[in-house]
Amino acid sequence: MARIVVLGAGLGGVIMAYELKQNISASHEVIVVNKGSLYSFVPSNPWVAVGWRQPEEICVDLSKIFASKKIPLYPQGARGLFPEENRIELNDGMVLDYDYLVVATGPDLAFDEVDGLGPEGHTHSVCLTDHAAKARVAYDALVKAPGPVVIGAAPGASCFGPAYEFAFILDAALRKARTRDLVPMTFVTPEPYVGHLGLDGVGDTKGLLESALREHHIKWITNARITKVEKDLMRVDEVADDGSLKATHDLPFAFSMILPAFRGVPAISGIAGLTNPRGFVLVDKHQRNAAFPNIFAVGVGVAIPPVGKTPLPVGVPKTGFMIESMVTATAANLAALLRGAEPRAVATWNAVCLADFGDGGIAFVAQPQIPPRNVNWSAQGAWVHAAKVGFERYFLRKIRQGVSETFYENAALHLLGIKKLKQVQMEETDTGRG
Repeated sequence: MARIVVLGAGLGGVIMAYELKQNISASHEVIVVNKGSLYSFVPSNPWVAVGWRQPEEICVDLSKIFASKKIPLYPQGARGLFPEENRIELNDGMVLDYDYLVVATGPDLAFDEVDGLGPEGHTHSVCLTDHAAKARVAYDALVKAPGPVVIGAAPGASCFGPAYEFAFILDAALRKARTRDLVPMTFVTPEPYVGHLGLDGVGDTKGLLESALREHHIKWITNARITKVEKDLMRVDEVADDGSLKATHDLPFAFSMILPAFRGVPAISGIAGLTNPRGFVLVDKHQRNAAFPNIFAVGVGVAIPPVGKTPLPVGVPKTGFMIESMVTATAANLAALLRGAEPRAVATWNAVCLADFGDGGIAFVAQPQIPPRNVNWSAQGAWVHAAKVGFERYFLRKIRQGVSETFYENAALHLLGIKKLKQVQMEETDTGRG
């Protein structure tokens, strides 16, 4: 019997646990370690921040669901990984041994890299649901006492979609509150152009997002380096294409939401051969670490090189479907190892994204997410908002039911020609459950 530990219970970790239970023999043990027992649907956090959702509506207690699936859950969280010894030390001092480990921790939020940034400083965040709930209090104050707003991302950020989403959702919420005319809005981003998204654009995201910002009367500053945030004032350096200083901006604000740069979580950072200097896990095409072959990684904690050179650091986002493709490949490869075979499954890293604008939005499909691509498509319309609401309900139901995918999901993806795995040649003997 093998023991597989999944470190983290976000999108990647929960689906990883479900897929492992479906793909490997019941004689093997699947354990999940996470800080707390709640799963939160992070894409809905911008709605929480303006009061369109309550935190409890987008959170799921995993305790009973995991118990029904015979997946032990350790909610203490981890404080140290010792890969040479195949063990994890939990925050309460307990030690867990493993045969295989899947790192699905998500990121550590690097607010400290900019003076005054973050919920403990002077700006808000939608990275975590409790951050979004705190932003909701500030949003209510903004409605009562309107003033300037600054939305965007810090240098080194890699998840730009939620920043754009929140800017437009905030715009829609303020229009409903009849106070939008009293709130000047500025979008600041380290991207070299609007709609870069850490991916050098997808389809016409540059044109679509620039047009949307103009239409919603939101000014923007690209190649923006936030240097310091003071109470009610943000200091921003705008750099030229060669990285030299182009202009400085002092932006007053009554409300600000800035996404931070990401880095690896402390429990795994700094382990030679496992992580890069930012603490992200190094993996091969099978999601497997070369230095420690019994360790795999999925999700935001995976190391991916930037897409091209940019004047300011711009990371690559790890989107939902891309993460699910990593999960499916990892589950197949672990099942192969447990059968005594070699890993062969390779994730497509395809991206299917719905960026909600509150009463409209932009959708894009990138196959694969990292260019060059076989499919490079984007579109906009009111249907995107409706589609995101539908997806939220579907995904939360999937989490509550304890399944990684459904017949309907598979049928829809097949119809659209979107796959999680690349074509893999499997030997006849390399079949069945591990």
